[in-house]
Amino acid sequence: MTTPRRPLPPPGQSETVELLAVFADPSDVLMVEKMLTEAGLEVALTVAASVDEARHRVTRRTQCILLDLSGPEADRLTGLRRMLSVSGTAAVIVLTGVDDAALGVRAVAAGAEDYLVKREVDGPLLARAVRYGIERRRAEESERRLVEARLMAAENARLERGLLPVPLIDDPALTHHTRYRPGRSRALLGGDFYDTVQTADGTVHLVIGDVSGHGPDEAALGVEMRMAWRTLVLAGHTGEQLLGTLDTVLGHERRDDETFTTLCMITVAPSRRSARLYLAGHPAPLLFTGAGIGTDIGTGTGAGPDPEARVAVLPDCARGPALGLLPGADWPLTEVELGASWSLMLYTDGLIEGYRGDGSSERLGTEGLVELAREASGRGLAGRALLDDLVAGVERLNGDILTDDLAVLLLSHR
Repeated sequence: MTTPRRPLPPPGQSETVELLAVFADPSDVLMVEKMLTEAGLEVALTVAASVDEARHRVTRRTQCILLDLSGPEADRLTGLRRMLSVSGTAAVIVLTGVDDAALGVRAVAAGAEDYLVKREVDGPLLARAVRYGIERRRAEESERRLVEARLMAAENARLERGLLPVPLIDDPALTHHTRYRPGRSRALLGGDFYDTVQTADGTVHLVIGDVSGHGPDEAALGVEMRMAWRTLVLAGHTGEQLLGTLDTVLGHERRDDETFTTLCMITVAPSRRSARLYLAGHPAPLLFTGAGIGTDIGTGTGAGPDPEARVAVLPDCARGPALGLLPGADWPLTEVELGASWSLMLYTDGLIEGYRGDGSSERLGTEGLVELAREASGRGLAGRALLDDLVAGVERLNGDILTDDLAVLLLSHR
């Protein structure tokens, strides 16, 4: 990885250029130093008598290398290529006594920024060549990094599509929206995970979980837990039996005994009017009800302000411990009545661990999230627009982008 360099200063301001001069004749070094000084270019000069010596004197601070190609004809381009191989982001300019246009073309084609003949160069021309060469190398380096960033972003997008789940739902009365954001800078995935599966009998299974800790190991474990959950659901496992098997999987796959996973699992009945809920050390979901819930599903924008919109945390939820904490633990069941039109929002604690705003040291918490959700739902927001508004509201109160992993799943029934 290269070190970013400062841009050259505007005209009239000076910058000391880190220059490496590779000349066998000391008089050439004196000539270069004199010309650059007279041209007003300040340089910190390092001298090497040969390419072999110069290869050991190049540093990350070196901005430009002046190289003489005098010597046996067969060795001229070989020396240039050897210098280029270790030049890093430094501009390499050939300054030679060999007046050979063909050699100049080949030198530039090999990677030199310029080809100058000693007897045709004065101070201003040499100073300009050094400045231009440095700027061209900086522009090329910026372009290279931009291309790499674009390729990495495209590759990350492909990996994300492969690692994040595609919901298995075929009920047209249901809509499904998610938001996912890893807390680590430039991370592809975090330790949070979610999934939704509709089985052959019409039952819809939802899960959201949070692996403790932050890092690539936790992200990989989150993917493993999600895939294990989906496999077990499709194999017909449900309820406490499923959680017990996941607890066993976690015990085998985790890096150390300190790692645990909180989890919320909901099973929506084929009638869509009731659900069964299991909480393993995880925040309880929010339930949205009202006349406008689930309307205008195609756009996810609701049907305008809804005075009857109601938002609440699912009440009287029985809770069990997080997975990986207590061998042989029990996870009690909670029966939930949903009604005709509703939305269930499952989320990880990254959504509620930010602050309440205005310099407050108080966490947002579930109560603060409910307040934001009621205000958004009262404005008629639903689906994708509702999630966008909630995440933006939480970030605004926190004063910045949230640092913890975040996952939100919203399932709506009209």
